[in-house]
Amino acid sequence: MIVIPAIDLKDGKCVRLLQGRKEEVTVYSDDPAAMAKHWASLGAELLHIVDLDGAFSGEQGNIEKIKMIRKAIDIPIEVGGGIRDLERMEKLINLGVDRIIFGTSAARNPDMIGMACNKYPGKVLVGIDAKDGKVAIKGWVELTDLGAIDFAKKMESFGAAGIIYTDIERDGMLSGPNIDAMGRMVTAVNIPVIASGGVSRIIDIKNLMQIKKLWGVITGKALYSGLLDLREAIQITKKGE
Repeated sequence: MIVIPAIDLKDGKCVRLLQGRKEEVTVYSDDPAAMAKHWASLGAELLHIVDLDGAFSGEQGNIEKIKMIRKAIDIPIEVGGGIRDLERMEKLINLGVDRIIFGTSAARNPDMIGMACNKYPGKVLVGIDAKDGKVAIKGWVELTDLGAIDFAKKMESFGAAGIIYTDIERDGMLSGPNIDAMGRMVTAVNIPVIASGGVSRIIDIKNLMQIKKLWGVITGKALYSGLLDLREAIQITKKGE
């Protein structure tokens, strides 16, 4: 299991939202590229980037900042937030983004995911944000009737390279991840699953490590608030403690 730092971009700044609410924003840095270099220097093997302006509006608002991050670090980056068509995916791939995360568009237009996977095999991730087992879309504003696990299986059948699974009620709350829900998702599919939401301390990392085959964990607020030391978390996962 690898530990993946998150950079959430809003108005060109590195921020975190509380439970996805755009009015509950904390700004951590106005230099996302420098933040990316910091996480890479501590041993991060992958960086998770979300364009929050894109997630809420459907239009990428932080392309220039993503370009700067790509130039600043050598490790792979994955980007999500408002990517609703293949044209936008292609633009990001051409900028050097390694993997693209589809969220709302995957729920709204699942056939497009199949086309994206065929055109860019290994580069398509599907972000599933869930509340009470149901998929939420449009920056968590709308709750659908789609079951998260059934939806994940469908995305796997279309060729998705992995699933990023977020428990909305835990995200940004520093309350610990939903281990049971995460375990069910990992068991349900054969592609890599990345956990997201609720990680606040080392014990949460250790608890997630107990889920066999869990590929990675994304953490943001805990790193920025100093509750979790990235280097320590990475060392623990390397040792398999």
